[in-house]
Amino acid sequence: METDLKGRVAFVSGGSGAIGRAVAIGLAAEGAAVAVSWHSGQERAQEVVDTISQAGGHAIAVRLDQSDHSSGHTALDQVRQELGPVSVLVANAVQWPSRELGEIEGLTASLTTNTIGTAALIDAALPEMRAAGWGRIVIVSTDIVEQPMAGPLSYAVAKGGLETAARVLAVREARHGILTNVVRPGFTLTERALTTPFLGQKAVDSESAKTPTGRICTPEDVASAVLYLGSGANGHVNGQVLSVAGGRELVR
Repeated sequence: METDLKGRVAFVSGGSGAIGRAVAIGLAAEGAAVAVSWHSGQERAQEVVDTISQAGGHAIAVRLDQSDHSSGHTALDQVRQELGPVSVLVANAVQWPSRELGEIEGLTASLTTNTIGTAALIDAALPEMRAAGWGRIVIVSTDIVEQPMAGPLSYAVAKGGLETAARVLAVREARHGILTNVVRPGFTLTERALTTPFLGQKAVDSESAKTPTGRICTPEDVASAVLYLGSGANGHVNGQVLSVAGGRELVR
């Protein structure tokens, strides 16, 4: 598969998390220089950078605070100075809903950070992609958008808004050579999934048993989908949602 990523610059928001880490390493392995963004996990982001560097790749860690809608411009300015203009943007960062906030407070906070913050980051990256006549935007969503579960509205609504934004961008920006798509992971095996009180190993085992493939999604599964959609291997897929859930959505 020819990815056409050598010499390109990729920005992975939320690059210090499990999925972001796998995506960043995958992009770097294909020759892209990668900016790994972090908000509160600077040490984890630097570990990703070090892993890429030790493998012969090129990466930097960049701070991004999506609750500050000017932060995207600041982060991309740094990337431009150190690596060059961004042509691949993976919008993966997420602020998880706080259990201490009420429903409306939590929804407002999540929309401000997850939806508007991501939109502001994309908006900051678009001019350079348009100028280059080539760009790939991949938004990492969640299967909760399609298969709701009982819980707070904030996370699902924020991600649902981003999926709608992706479809609008796909129609609007394709004439500039920019393709926009969504990767929608199912329940994914991460440290958070294993340690969060209401998830844990019991939930992993339960979901694995209900999934046609007999296992749940891994960060590397998500990264493979992102790598295809976010590279030159994808020449004509635009405005689509790619589920990475092992067929779990078919048997709910």
